Amino acid sequence: MSEVKNPAPARDRDPGGGRAGRPAGAPGGGWTRFVTARPRLTLLVALVLTALAVLAGGGVGDRMGSGGWEDPAAESTYATEALEREFPGSQPNLLLLVDAGKAGVDDPAAAAEGRRLTERLTAEPGVEGVGSYWTTGSPALRSEDGTKAVVAARIAGEEKAAGEVLDRIAPSYQGTRGPVEVTLGGGLAVRHEMQTIIQEDLLRAELIALPLTLVLLVMVFGSAVAALLPLGVGIVAILGTNAVLRGLTEFTDVSVFAQNLTTALGLGLAIDYALFVVRRYREELAAGAEPGAAVRTTLRTAGRTVLFSALTVAVSLAAMLVFPQYFLRSFAYAGIAVVLLAAAAALTLLPAALVLLGHRVDALDLRRLFRRRRAPAEDTSAKDAPAGTGWSRAAGLVMRRAPVFAGLTTAGLVLLGLPFLGVRFGTADDRQLPATATSRIVQEELREGFPGDPGGSLTVLARGPATPAEYGAYRERIAALDGIVRVDGPVVSGTGADAHAYYGVVPEGPGVGAGAQRAVGELRAADAPFDTSVTGQAAVLVDSKAAIGERLPWAAGIIVLVTLLLVFLLTGSVVIPVQAVVLNALSLTAMFGAVVWVFQDGHLSGLLGFTATGDIETTLPVLMFCVAFGLSMDYGVFLLSRIKEEYDTTGDHEGAVRFGLARTGGLITAAAVILAVVMVAIGTSRVTNTKMLGLGVALAVVMDATVVRSLLVPSVMKLTGRLTWWAPGPLRRFHDRFGISESGAPAAPGTTAGDPEEIREPVGARG
Repeated sequence: MSEVKNPAPARDRDPGGGRAGRPAGAPGGGWTRFVTARPRLTLLVALVLTALAVLAGGGVGDRMGSGGWEDPAAESTYATEALEREFPGSQPNLLLLVDAGKAGVDDPAAAAEGRRLTERLTAEPGVEGVGSYWTTGSPALRSEDGTKAVVAARIAGEEKAAGEVLDRIAPSYQGTRGPVEVTLGGGLAVRHEMQTIIQEDLLRAELIALPLTLVLLVMVFGSAVAALLPLGVGIVAILGTNAVLRGLTEFTDVSVFAQNLTTALGLGLAIDYALFVVRRYREELAAGAEPGAAVRTTLRTAGRTVLFSALTVAVSLAAMLVFPQYFLRSFAYAGIAVVLLAAAAALTLLPAALVLLGHRVDALDLRRLFRRRRAPAEDTSAKDAPAGTGWSRAAGLVMRRAPVFAGLTTAGLVLLGLPFLGVRFGTADDRQLPATATSRIVQEELREGFPGDPGGSLTVLARGPATPAEYGAYRERIAALDGIVRVDGPVVSGTGADAHAYYGVVPEGPGVGAGAQRAVGELRAADAPFDTSVTGQAAVLVDSKAAIGERLPWAAGIIVLVTLLLVFLLTGSVVIPVQAVVLNALSLTAMFGAVVWVFQDGHLSGLLGFTATGDIETTLPVLMFCVAFGLSMDYGVFLLSRIKEEYDTTGDHEGAVRFGLARTGGLITAAAVILAVVMVAIGTSRVTNTKMLGLGVALAVVMDATVVRSLLVPSVMKLTGRLTWWAPGPLRRFHDRFGISESGAPAAPGTTAGDPEEIREPVGARG
């Protein structure tokens, strides 16, 4: 039988919170020395940079777009751009819904006003391709009851420039115009109104989240001074990220939805990191360290964990850069910036403030208003959690019944995720907006009162020379396809090699339903004497799903591989990284199941105030996975770092798990509650996708911090036992040289478990 090696004797913590053999409060590097030696200069520089960020980031929302769901390299995108160039009237983005009331749109007075509106709109700078029921006689532009008709046009230019034109002309057309009532709609109006609503909702969410967050922080810390520190870090991160996004809008498209992630992660992660740093600092003060030494030790220990956590979250969000849709890429821009800025502020501004505050970090203890005054020594937040604390006892109970808790928890999470098996993917449309939104009202009138589905038609672009007979033969060919209701056209422009034509194709069923998507494939496969491209909402959806499906393995691979590497560098184990990835994925099942059950199937739609469309926007699950997985790793790193620190000290596997939960359980729970409050505030948005993102991620965060970290992690680590810390020899030696730990130094040889027979036993275990 192989001899089980006994680890080096347990090392007592020194008064500064470090390890014996290393001078108390020894600096952890040049940056630590600078921050602690020049705290006033650090804060002054930060104040100046923050003021500059406020100036640089001003008006960022006005420069953002509200689209970005399409693949810019897709066939549908090419066809749309070509149609806009060759046939502006075929792609209207502005609709004037003209209501003539009981008199009807054919009444002479109403018809005269309709023609005047058409002529005025044609003369507007920046407007092209104007047509109306009164000038074309098209039955598609007249409602079935004859009371309403449409003036269609296209505002040319990029989204921001087109929005400015819309703002300029809208007051001249909206409202009562003689015998008719005019309402503005169309794709441009929908996107423009969505952008406005998102910015209004974001401001309201911030007004809700900030005071609630401050109250919760006071409850966690007790001290009003300590509570203000995380809030300050969050505000700095948000303002800095707005400046970064403002700069990016000069070079690329950025989605307005990304501002919501900036607020949520800016507050949430800044508070997470600040909680972790301030908690460790108070522990060091309670252990007898001077403020300067306590800050240096905090940066060497908790500071490393914060940096590690920020990297894992940033990697999860950076994976969205592999997708071509600028909607997803925008969240990567915002997420990476806000995570790194939150970590930078937590590791610079916060330590500098702590050095200046010293013991005054505990000043203004507001909890004394609600409880009896107690001695400072009774503050358990600043002491090692004894073995009998609630979190330690709960961990012990879970590990004693590890198979039961692991099995039941896993089964429950899988059960909650089952509705996701019925997910149906679609595209965002006007029903994202509240029912009172003007542009949505117009679109609903068109859907319900006009012939055909105005958003459901497909357009086939033909390029190259062709005879009238060839155009006609192709029209008959596509009309004969299954599921095609009507074919309009062709409309021809140019001659010879420069010839272009397009056909309007109306499929059966909903505009982005299964029938319409099948029709896209059949149209693209149909033989033609010229080059063809298909566009329309269903075509955009087909291309978007293909782009995401093609790149999803790459994004998942990046997240998984980098997570495995980072967690290995933190723990020195090859088992723990695999556990972290699997358990984090399990923690997201409830979120995905709820998204389908609530937002696709419509349960609770009345309570939450949205319209269920029967599908989920294609990019949303990818976004929610990257955000929620990163946040789960954030909490996982906090827990694993403390477990690893204790295991390196004592060699007691179960004791280390109990210690880690006792020291971080309350911290992680508090951080999760605060982040959930911020996400729920975001979820109060009137735009459905934003509501889904906020409420879905809030649920994932709560499930991860309560169920996964409290039940699944300790039970699984109990089942794997000391094999949890196993790594093959070459990797063990790699970690000994390059790995990090919260003790602030590379793991000493022998402190990371090796082969099974070399796993060390707890100190004092030998008889």
